[in-house]
Amino acid sequence: MANVQPLGDRVLLQPLEAEEKTKGGIIVPDSAKEKPQEGKVIAVGKGKVEDGKTVALEVKVGNRVLYGKYSGTEIRVDGEEMLIVKEEDILAIIKK
Repeated sequence: MANVQPLGDRVLLQPLEAEEKTKGGIIVPDSAKEKPQEGKVIAVGKGKVEDGKTVALEVKVGNRVLYGKYSGTEIRVDGEEMLIVKEEDILAIIKK
């Protein structure tokens, strides 16, 4: 999908849209929505170098993850909003 290959311990994420409605059924307008903090891993770098050895990243392509609110750098890839973050900015992998 993406023509971007992250380097080192960086990860390319596709932010997932915030919910349009609350659990109580209230529709949330665009102006009140928070920046999404959940995303899908699109591509990963080769890993970080420690003591001369490359250590693979814990996240894999296809994982759904939670990331820090102000993490990463926003970019556009093929007309879509994407985010490049360091693996340390990923807080958790969401299990299904």
